[in-house]
Amino acid sequence: MVKLRVAISEQRDASYDIVIGRGLLADLPAFVKAACPAGRYVVITDSHVAKLYGKQVMARFHDAKLQVESLEFPAGERNKTRETWALLSDRMLAAQIGRDSAVIALGGGVVGDVAGFVAATYLRGIPCVQVPTTLLAMIDSSIGGKTGVDVPAGKNLLGAFHQPRLVVADLDVLGSLPPPQLAAGMAEAVKHGVIADRQYFDVLEQEHAAVTTRDVGALERVVRRSVEIKAEVVAADEREAGRRAILNFGHTVAHAIEATTQFATLHGEAVAIGMAYEARLAEALGIAEAGTADRVQRLLERYNLPLDLPESATVEALVAAMQLDKKARDGSVRFALPQTIGRMYADGKSWTVAAPENVVRDVLGEPKGGPA
Repeated sequence: MVKLRVAISEQRDASYDIVIGRGLLADLPAFVKAACPAGRYVVITDSHVAKLYGKQVMARFHDAKLQVESLEFPAGERNKTRETWALLSDRMLAAQIGRDSAVIALGGGVVGDVAGFVAATYLRGIPCVQVPTTLLAMIDSSIGGKTGVDVPAGKNLLGAFHQPRLVVADLDVLGSLPPPQLAAGMAEAVKHGVIADRQYFDVLEQEHAAVTTRDVGALERVVRRSVEIKAEVVAADEREAGRRAILNFGHTVAHAIEATTQFATLHGEAVAIGMAYEARLAEALGIAEAGTADRVQRLLERYNLPLDLPESATVEALVAAMQLDKKARDGSVRFALPQTIGRMYADGKSWTVAAPENVVRDVLGEPKGGPA
């Protein structure tokens, strides 16, 4: 078992541990009780994860003689909505869940975001523990305290920063992931290499066969290094006022893809496509050294990730969606872009770049005037 600390510099009492190991679900009540003592616990999960791990987790809490409730909602990004947040909150109120309670988010990124947002807003905020069950959630979305829901205007436009008290990453659950979900998680790992660690990027190139065949040692190395990178960036910039923006590499295009395709594309797949296009944008703007985009694309291909825009994602719709991105300022779309593998661009004032719309359109494959 490995324990890593997220030392939040802005709030000392907001720091927490990330525990990585095998078979951790069996000891989840002990971990939770030590890091997040509460009178009652509410396990929030989705319909898919409930079938896989819900009974097991609830039985462990009952065995530990801890008061626990279970709430679930339909799986899928389409259900990451205000309506789901309201339904879960209302059910907690009906069950008379008090301020001495805590939420346990058991699931992938959607569950973590929704359950975290419920915890952040319920009775003005109660503690939360993240128990990610996908690779993407383990190495990215469960860390950093970003919670929220999607709205018709775009992804994650309503939410709150609410750091967990603990993150428990049980590597054994990765065995149940379908191949596309495993690949989707690797998109975030590739991102971590691009934004912060060239040597890690090299390792991902060398170990792609071991990772895709689910070698336990290779997966553990991926989870550990990606968690270290995410934790270091988040700890120094809790509310994305500065360098934390580098974690958005690939996400400006990715969020636009998700919004325009109504979340038909997995988040990690959208991020892979976003990184492919944004790396080319970085070269087109003269920011990235030549060859950076090709190397990023080759590694994404090795992990069986898509590189092309979905047919339904027109450039016109993508550009319109980008205008609603959280990084947009004064009508300009901003991107977090690499200079080279392992280092992101910064101009001394910002870690994001305002890109001219005509260049963005050219990179996305449309003429300057938009689609014919």
